[in-house]
Amino acid sequence: MRTAVIIPAFDEADALPGVLADLAAHVPDHDIIVVDDGSVDSTHLAALAGGATCLRLPFNLGIGGALRLGFRHVVQEGYDQAYQFDADGQHDATQIPALLAALSEADMVIGSRFVNNQGYRVGRSRSTAMALLRYLVGIISGQRFTDTSSGFRAFRRPVLQFFATEYPMEYMESVEALVLAVRHGFTVHEIPVTMRERSAGTASNGSLRLAYHFVRLLIVLVAGEPGGRKKRERHSL
Repeated sequence: MRTAVIIPAFDEADALPGVLADLAAHVPDHDIIVVDDGSVDSTHLAALAGGATCLRLPFNLGIGGALRLGFRHVVQEGYDQAYQFDADGQHDATQIPALLAALSEADMVIGSRFVNNQGYRVGRSRSTAMALLRYLVGIISGQRFTDTSSGFRAFRRPVLQFFATEYPMEYMESVEALVLAVRHGFTVHEIPVTMRERSAGTASNGSLRLAYHFVRLLIVLVAGEPGGRKKRERHSL
């Protein structure tokens, strides 16, 4: 079973070495694909120094565009499964085996910060926004999810093939991608995981930008609901 880890990275030269070392220590047989999303620092050099394959975008596309390139690469290279991992140090490599094991019963697996009260805390306004997204996604998908925006996710090859051309490009794409996967008949499960604080760098959290993209996402989710979910057969590897 060939496994790849896709790491979208924008100006993460400080945090990335620790992330790559963590992966090398816990999953040395997994191939690391860093997508340098138009960084202006030495992210690509940190990726290469850490033993990763580095795909470089000439300018910043955002996490959606970076992930789509990563999905396309692992499909072209014939990987059986892959998982998404943050470049900022928040994800814990010790959780990867559990995430991948859950793919035996699902096409896509989300590592949730909130299943079984994992102790991950967010601010009040962000918590309210996340609750509304959970509610909408639940209505649209007919399935309850506790962490619709988690970036710690694993995918079987059929989902990789789908996302190689269909992964959303806009900011806050993780929620939209989840809805797309369910609508196209993929089986999506959640498992509890623990996450850490960002180890370096700065999160993108401008309030006006977040508000704009939140409203955009609500419109996309609601407008895309008519027609219902598209069914498909679950593939086997």
